[in-house]
Parts: sequence; structure tokens; C-alpha cells
Amino acid sequence: MTATGHARPAAASTADPTGEPSSANRPAPPPVPTSAPARGGWFAPMLLRLHFFAGVLVGPFVLVAALTGAAYALTPTLEQVVYDRELHAPVSGDALPLAEQVAAADEAVGDAGTLVAVRPAPTPGDTTRVMYTGDDLIEGQTRAIFVDPATAEVRGDLPVYGTSGALPLRTTISDLHRSLGLGDAGRLYSELAASWLGVVVLAGLGLWIGRWRSARRRGRTARDLLRPAPRSSGLRRTSSWHASTGVWLTVGALFLSATGITWSQFGGANVTSLRSALSWTAPTLPTAVGESVADGAAAGSAAAGGASDPHAGHHGAATPGTAAVDPASFDAVLAVASTVNVNTGLVEIEPPADASSAWTVTEIQRSFPTEVDAVAVDGATLEVVGRTDFADHPFMAKLARWGVDTHMGSMFGLPNQLLLVATALGIAAMVVFGYVMWWQRRPTRGGSSRALVGRPAPAGALTRAPWWGLTLVVAAGVAVGVFLPLLGASLVAFVLLDAIVVVARTRS
Repeated sequence: MTATGHARPAAASTADPTGEPSSANRPAPPPVPTSAPARGGWFAPMLLRLHFFAGVLVGPFVLVAALTGAAYALTPTLEQVVYDRELHAPVSGDALPLAEQVAAADEAVGDAGTLVAVRPAPTPGDTTRVMYTGDDLIEGQTRAIFVDPATAEVRGDLPVYGTSGALPLRTTISDLHRSLGLGDAGRLYSELAASWLGVVVLAGLGLWIGRWRSARRRGRTARDLLRPAPRSSGLRRTSSWHASTGVWLTVGALFLSATGITWSQFGGANVTSLRSALSWTAPTLPTAVGESVADGAAAGSAAAGGASDPHAGHHGAATPGTAAVDPASFDAVLAVASTVNVNTGLVEIEPPADASSAWTVTEIQRSFPTEVDAVAVDGATLEVVGRTDFADHPFMAKLARWGVDTHMGSMFGLPNQLLLVATALGIAAMVVFGYVMWWQRRPTRGGSSRALVGRPAPAGALTRAPWWGLTLVVAAGVAVGVFLPLLGASLVAFVLLDAIVVVARTRS
């Protein structure tokens, strides 16, 4: 990724690819062009103009998303410390039957909520979560009673969110990262940040490749462009940090952009529709009592429902309320599921939503190796009425599952979280470097500043484009606008504003 707007007009160019003279007494830069540049190449100047203005205008959104994302990435680990009492219990003996643990939680809740799910303690030293409906909960939240599995002691009472089981700290940071705490209106910020991050990164990569080809012609190696230039100063030094950091973070930034779009309000809906049309969704677990396993599996594969969404439980899917159930049924249903395909400690057991539905036992292990197999069991007969196996999911459904969990920091645990933090902070640093470079490029004369900000990248590149180049640009813009409407609308606004500015300067 190259420096935001670091290229200078031809009149000010030197042997230095950053455009900064090697002399300490830097001459005053030429005035901003008021007309289209001289005839020549068009693609690189177009990328530079796009990279510059997108970085300046969308930089604040990307910066906030990067900083809140870095904070969120560490929350799964921080939760283990902040909520140590609720999440952990002394190892003092074998676990009691789930019926006794549920009974203890029922006594603590009383009539204040309806039981909706149980997550047994996955390993010795962990607590069991018994989850209920409750007042003052946001969509997708349940009230969790944390129970010591060996003594049935209630160790905590907290709201938890979604399949990830996020506790209040992670939920708060997630809300900031996703919508700045402003609800659906705030989600526009994160969609802009995720969409434009990919555009800025790709434009910057194209500019970096151009610099690399130019450097090769001058006998320099790619290694010179993959690391900062510590002996330089001023604009050249900042440019080297911006470019080298950007090229190292390209893959990570594009991954965060692509996976982040899948959560977005408009683009995310199109991604979901595309996956459904191409049969890239996971099968839905059949839960109707009376269906055979074979018939139920076929019906589940044909229905693209909530289970096919890799974000299920991460964006406000509410847990349905259920009627009163016999606590002893949890042990019986889990025992049946363990003989089918449930073989991990991280599971969630849900009572039936109504008399015609089955109990469900679902693996919720999001770290590697992914375990999301599920079984539906008739509570009256303890017969299996449906199952889904992660091994049978379409490859693209698996890829979506892995992408979401990696973006959230669940996959691979702490190493994944530290890599996400490093990538997010690197993106934030690139935004800051870009603004510093913009300030360093401000027109000066005699050591005194004549402007608060630097000159923009030259305009007029598309006027020099051949017909096929202009056709490709327009076609790409239309495709982007259809698939990512918010990005397309902001791109059109960007082009119109840029055209107005250029016309105004030309006539002045």
C-alpha cells in the first residue's frame, strides 16, 4: 500500500520515488494544477486519486473500526479474568446430574424467567450455564445463571449474548465495533469501514506494485520497499512506514474487510442471498417430532433457515421461550445425543419450542477443530428425529463458518486474537500515517506553512483513459454498486464531488 497522496506532479519529481527532494532545503512545491495533467498513463493516477480521497474521507471510520476491533479481539481471553467467579469453580468432585444443577438455577430465578437452554460445564473447573428469558435484555440476549457443577452452588447471574456466549464486557465492545452503540443507523459506519477498507487496500497495493516495478528498473530490490527507511526523515520516512506496513498487512486487511461485509446491513444481505442461491449454506436441523432421520435430513437440506447462517447467534437472533420442562430430561437427551454425533464438551441443550418440536443438542465449539454437529431428540420417546454433521456441510459453508470465527477471535484461541490485534493496530497506524503525510505535504515557503493540509493527488486521470479502460471502470463501479449498495452510493458521491471540485478549479 502506498502513501496516501504522496505522488508529486512531474515538475517536482526527483530521483526519489516518494517525490521528496534529497536536499535539506526543500524548494516550494508547485501550485495545485487547475487543469487535467499532461497526456500519459491513466490507471496509476486514478488509483492514486481513489486511494488518497478514500483514505481522507473514510479514514475516521476505518480508524474507529480498527481500534474497537482490536479491543474486541482480546475480549474472549479478558472475560476469563474479569468474570473468573462466574466462569470457574473449584474442582471438588464429580459433576452432579444436570437435573440438580437446573433445579438450583430454577430456585434462584423463580418466576422471573423461562428456561431456554443449558450449557453443561465443558471441563472440570468450569461452571454450567442455565439460561432464561428476562427483563431488560437486548435482542439475542438471555439471562445466564452460573452453577458449580459439583455442588450446585449459584456463582453468578449475568446477561449473555448469542451463540458465542458473550458476557457484558464483550457485548459492549462488540456493539461499539458493530454500530457505535447507535443501532441499525450506526451499522452504516461499520459497513462503510469494511467496504472501503478493501478498496483502499487494493488501490494501495496497485500503487505499491507500480513503485516496485519502477524500483526494479533502477536496480533496487523489493526488500527496499518491504521495510521502513529509518535513515530518512519527514515525508519520505512517513511514506516508507505507510507503504511497508500496508503491504505486510494486505492479506489480513482484505480478510477483515471481506468477512466484515458479511455482517453488514445491505452488503451482508446480498452475501446471504448469493450463498443461498449457490447452495453454499449449511443444512438446517429438522426438529419436527414424528419425522424419520432420513426424511428430516432431506427437509433440512432443502430449507435454508437460521442454522445456515454462520452469524446465527452473533447478530441478535432471539432465543424462543418454552414451556416448563422436566429438569431430568436434560440428562436423558444429552445421553442420547452423545451416542449419535455429539462428542465435545461445549454443547447447548434446548428444550422444545412447542409440543410438535424436538429437543436439540448442538455443539458450539468455534475454536479449531470446529465442532458444530447437532441432534434433534423426541423428548417423549428419546428417538432421534434429525441430525446435521459439520463434515457434510458444503465447503463454502465451512469456509464461511471458519471466516466468521477467525474474524471474531474464536478460531485458534489466543494466537488468533493476538494476530487480529496486531493487524487492527497496523491498520489504525496506516490511517494515522496517511493523515500525517497529508499534513507534511502542505504547501510551504521559507519554512512557514501556507496551508493546514496537503495537496490532493492530481485529478483528470479518467479523461485520459481509452474507451475500454473507461468501460471497465464503469462496469466495475456498477457491479460494486449492485452487490454493495452503500459502497456504490458513496463511490458515486465521491466521483461527483471530485468532478465538481475539478470543474470549479478549472474555471477559477
